[in-house]
Amino acid sequence: MIAIDSRKRRRLANLLGFGAIVGLMGYALFAEHVLGLEACPLCVFQRMAFIGLGAIFLIAALHSPVGTSARAYGVVGVAAAAIGASIAGRHVYIQNLPADQVPACGPGLDYIMEAFPLLDALELVFTGSGECAEINWSFLGLSMPGWAFVWFLLLASLAIFANWKRLPG
Repeated sequence: MIAIDSRKRRRLANLLGFGAIVGLMGYALFAEHVLGLEACPLCVFQRMAFIGLGAIFLIAALHSPVGTSARAYGVVGVAAAAIGASIAGRHVYIQNLPADQVPACGPGLDYIMEAFPLLDALELVFTGSGECAEINWSFLGLSMPGWAFVWFLLLASLAIFANWKRLPG
């Protein structure tokens, strides 16, 4: 058996997180451009959170720090994942509202970001709209935002595992 030192394990674990996010983003783009599933504003924000988390994993893999620096990547990774999980959780909440409580469909994200100040635009996006309540894809009983929530939790765990603890071996 080949022994791999802790620093290399940390690098591989962070690369695993980055690779998982590349795969998730690849599927999101496939679903949008091949399957024809249009991304709602909350979906776009979830993608941004995944991309931010992916950047953290990639930088941590390239830097391959030890000690306090490694822990910092773990904390920042968990923070990015928590933001993404919050967005996905809000999206799942909107999808599960009774039909009479679903907000009306609003303008597209491009228009919102151009026409409103940033804080107002964010408030409009997180209020949700009718398009965010639609469930047009599911797997094993979970919608795409439900799976995004699960992935954010898994990736937060990986960020801690990869960067907080001394890896076995």
